[in-house]
Amino acid sequence: MEIIVGTDNIKRSLKNPVITIGNFDGVHYGHQVLFQQVKDWAREIDGESVVMTFNPHPLEVLFPGKGPACITPHEQKLELIAACGIDVTIVIPFDKEFAKISAHDFVKKILVDKIGVKAVVVGYDYRFGRNRQGDIELLQKMGEEYGFEVKTLSGIRMAETVVSSTAIRQLIKEGEIKEANRLLGHVYEISGTVITGRQRGGRLLGFPTANIKMSCQAPPRPGVYVVKALVDGKIYGGAANLGYNPTFGDTPFTLEVHILDFNQDIYGAPITVRFLERLRDEKCFTDLQELSAQIRADVEKAREILMTLPSTTE
Repeated sequence: MEIIVGTDNIKRSLKNPVITIGNFDGVHYGHQVLFQQVKDWAREIDGESVVMTFNPHPLEVLFPGKGPACITPHEQKLELIAACGIDVTIVIPFDKEFAKISAHDFVKKILVDKIGVKAVVVGYDYRFGRNRQGDIELLQKMGEEYGFEVKTLSGIRMAETVVSSTAIRQLIKEGEIKEANRLLGHVYEISGTVITGRQRGGRLLGFPTANIKMSCQAPPRPGVYVVKALVDGKIYGGAANLGYNPTFGDTPFTLEVHILDFNQDIYGAPITVRFLERLRDEKCFTDLQELSAQIRADVEKAREILMTLPSTTE
């Protein structure tokens, strides 16, 4: 996939571009259906499939500190879009100047003049331009004027649930990881760097853990999870504790992963933790022996669950 950052960096004529536009946080099942429509239409007109997305999230710029916690950090989002088979992604560095562009100018100066759009696929409730003044009716009217077609998609459902980033964020927050993964169409994950922790896992409890410095994305509800860990290109099963370690009276929010059958030194290494299933809430134990026994039970339960799952990279 070709990645172009900013429309000023479009250095070639895109071939009959069919484009969809949005933030696409999570690159969930609904987004994947949208991308497939874009690819199918591009194939029909011998064109290129194009995604336009924004970094940072527009709400973070317009309302600092009030934007939604991201499901997928920007780099992961691009990787997921690429995995969907899109030809070109145009990343708009979103700032207050870009936010001032009128709906008419967005279509004429960016979609038509800079991208040369031939077709647009968007959700039924798509809004664009300064103060979200543009709507589907305006987009279709300008399509007739400038020679591009517009297709809208209604909300994508899985069973009775409308798939949306908002719904998935709420599921993650509630710890409903299996349902969140179902709506995502892939496994929710957190990436970070292994840092030095309090050295309690192996020394005091008999279960060494990788302590992870997390990015600022939507964390699941505190508790113990069955996970898979991606380390140096290899996948390992594991059990993770996400939260505050109440037995020790800790206050920082931490992610610790016990990687099964693993004894490498990975301090400072990147790691990706894929959340598969929630086992239990965090709990304050009376002593280290009780905590160690519970961790042993958690690890064995995680091992049992992992053995029932397909042997894939996720």
